[in-house]
Amino acid sequence: MSRVCFQLQVREERIAEYTERHASVWPQMLEAIKDSGRRNYSLFLRNDGLLIGYYEVDDDAAAQRALDADPRTADWEAQMSEFFVSLAGRPDQNAQQLTEVFNLEDQLAGVTH
Repeated sequence: MSRVCFQLQVREERIAEYTERHASVWPQMLEAIKDSGRRNYSLFLRNDGLLIGYYEVDDDAAAQRALDADPRTADWEAQMSEFFVSLAGRPDQNAQQLTEVFNLEDQLAGVTH
């Protein structure tokens, strides 16, 4: 299992609308995300537009391909791309991924008593 964290920058003038859109994501988009293999998916938004996303997945590349090929995702991703600063293409494919430097469970599993 992989833990994936990413960041994007929402345009400040569109933060309220972005938040509103994510209060009720289209059911077909929710199903497409689930069907791709992503789980425990969350988005966190700071009031200056910094967006941090997190999800868990068994094969991130396969999940990415599944979302790219799924006809349920294209319209949503096209609409969402308008909300971001300096983004070329689909947000789900062009977000900057962050490197994990600490995980409590991983370290606890390595501790011997």
